[in-house]
Amino acid sequence: MRDTASVRGHLPDENPGFVGRRTELERVSAALAEHRLVTVTGVGGVGKTRLALRAAHRAAERYPDGAWWTDLGQLDGERLLVALVADSVDLADHTPGTAATGLCRRLAGDRLLLVLDSCEHLAEPCARLVAELLAAAPGLTVLATSRRPLGVEGEETIALDPLPPAGPDALALLRRAAGEDFPAAGPAGEICVRLEGIPLALELAAAQIRLQGAEAVRDQLGSRLDAAPGARFDLLVHTERVWPGRHQTLRAAIGWSHELSTPLERLLWARLSVFRGPFDLVSATAVCTGGPLDRATLPEALDGLVRSSVVRPPDAAGRHRMLDTIREYGATWLDRTGGAGAVADRHAAHFRDLARRAETEWHGVRQLRWYRTVDAHHTDLRTALDRLLRTDPDAALDLVGSVAFAWSCRGRLREARDGLEQALLLSEARGRVRARALWALGVTLVLQGEFGPAQDVSERCAREARHAEHAEPPGSTGPVDDTGRTERGEAAGRDRPGDLTLDAAALAGLLALTTGRPTAAHVVVGHVLDAARGGPADSAARLRCHLVRVFALTGLGRLAEARERALRLRALCEELDEHWTRTALEYQLALTGLLEGDPAAASGHARAMLEGTRRLGASLGVALGLDVLATALAAAGEGERAADVSGTGEAYWRSTGQPRRGLPGLRALHEKYTDTVRASIGEPAYEEIFVRALTGLPQDGLDRALRGPGHA
Repeated sequence: MRDTASVRGHLPDENPGFVGRRTELERVSAALAEHRLVTVTGVGGVGKTRLALRAAHRAAERYPDGAWWTDLGQLDGERLLVALVADSVDLADHTPGTAATGLCRRLAGDRLLLVLDSCEHLAEPCARLVAELLAAAPGLTVLATSRRPLGVEGEETIALDPLPPAGPDALALLRRAAGEDFPAAGPAGEICVRLEGIPLALELAAAQIRLQGAEAVRDQLGSRLDAAPGARFDLLVHTERVWPGRHQTLRAAIGWSHELSTPLERLLWARLSVFRGPFDLVSATAVCTGGPLDRATLPEALDGLVRSSVVRPPDAAGRHRMLDTIREYGATWLDRTGGAGAVADRHAAHFRDLARRAETEWHGVRQLRWYRTVDAHHTDLRTALDRLLRTDPDAALDLVGSVAFAWSCRGRLREARDGLEQALLLSEARGRVRARALWALGVTLVLQGEFGPAQDVSERCAREARHAEHAEPPGSTGPVDDTGRTERGEAAGRDRPGDLTLDAAALAGLLALTTGRPTAAHVVVGHVLDAARGGPADSAARLRCHLVRVFALTGLGRLAEARERALRLRALCEELDEHWTRTALEYQLALTGLLEGDPAAASGHARAMLEGTRRLGASLGVALGLDVLATALAAAGEGERAADVSGTGEAYWRSTGQPRRGLPGLRALHEKYTDTVRASIGEPAYEEIFVRALTGLPQDGLDRALRGPGHA
């Protein structure tokens, strides 16, 4: 991998096993300089992804707004295509309009390289999206990999052949993968020729060389590849017509690896194909056990698949993955053995359980851990949700209701809203599960600025909460959810609000605050808090209501009371190791400091908020925190720093797809103090600093903001 300075964008680290391809790399680089859409085509396993990644790293410095990578292999359909691409370019799209509209707006003025890897199963929707993006963003260049061209006007196609079988590059790849310096003449050279220089086939052969030796592998491949096609374990079926002969060679090589695997390894290979994203041992065990494959035998089978290069070794977080071509082979085998539906159901049930545990652990010392777990398993949570929407809408509502708030905090508002709206439409479940999903949808709509629909959802949420907590069928102690608890929540009796009602009130209060009605917010949460038993430490819903009340007091001008309550709540959050509410309280304390004329205190709280939002990966929170910090710096007369932080804040606001927002009181203060420092340092100087921060690396600007006074 080349040594570079920090640049915009995100590209995965290059595979250190990249070998050869100098001519092909030059062709791709030259094509990127001349064309706005370049597609690398070829059979599965030929090395399209590696070549595209190397070319993207090589070209990144030519694009002022970065090079960005999107792995489309994790998608099973087109529904979330735009959301995934938006996420890959750091667009935490909070806008309510058409999904592609926000992405087009995000890219319109940028000069960047967008890499779309593994487009073949989404070729038509990819083609439509690419055409729309290229029309909207004149500075955009797209590099795609696919087993067939996308068919977009102006597309430059580069067909990638395997490595020359008798050339030095194929042998070098085999040597590197096997960890052995083979002579050019002999079994290793024959293996390269028999496998026609296909990189994935060579890697599979190298894994067997490490286990059996080169001569044994040569002999086995000879018998396998010389056999009739029907004896080659030729299970993969593809519709594309690119190099069918080499497809047969690759399929035979994969089938040979499959044949050499033990029965338990083959069973695990098939079952692991249900995972669309990385998986750990815990998830693999939960989804793939059954029959002879149990908790005792699965780890050994997994180790065997790693040794044979069917499964990639674990990363630093202990997560494995399979290449798409190998996963497709396992999926075909699973389908032919008739177990696909049962394994998909276990996969969905496992990730539904993971989602519910994450929601349960939200209020406590493991909040950040579970927040990150939900983020790490995002792809398979979406896969599970899609499965349940088709097979069990009530379970789908439970899953998405459990994770939607975390998705919204992470900026995945479109996915949260899409999943919630679909599940609410398809499911007939009532009570706790529906009330919780309505609450999560209401929060998502507020964050998108959709206040009208949010009001309707807020009212439905309140009605459903009342139904869940107080409606009792004759002869019953109350509706029971699938945990065995009554759906009255934690209410001590029918006259006391439970957590569902508390969350409905928190939603109504949040909506009132964001629409400039602090009195209404104070009344609605005060009413339920006065009627409910317990304190803010007792549940996440109670804590959220107390948070809304603090902000309402600030909006009402009762600053001393708001600060006192906020400090008490912050201390409680520190004791609980609760991050999300603590971050929101730092924002409130920063705002209170500004209103009380203490910009130094406001700056300290704003930086604490920014540290929290950075840990949570919440771009909207970062944008809000930078605004309050810029306002505090301006109030303190630090014009240059205020301009720098404000420019960085604008960059983060653009990453949300929205204009600057925030509580009405802060917007007025920001305009007031910004006008003052513009006058003090001069309009040209302010604009120069602002634009430099806006066009620089947002992360660098955030680092400067967090360093505080007295640091370079």
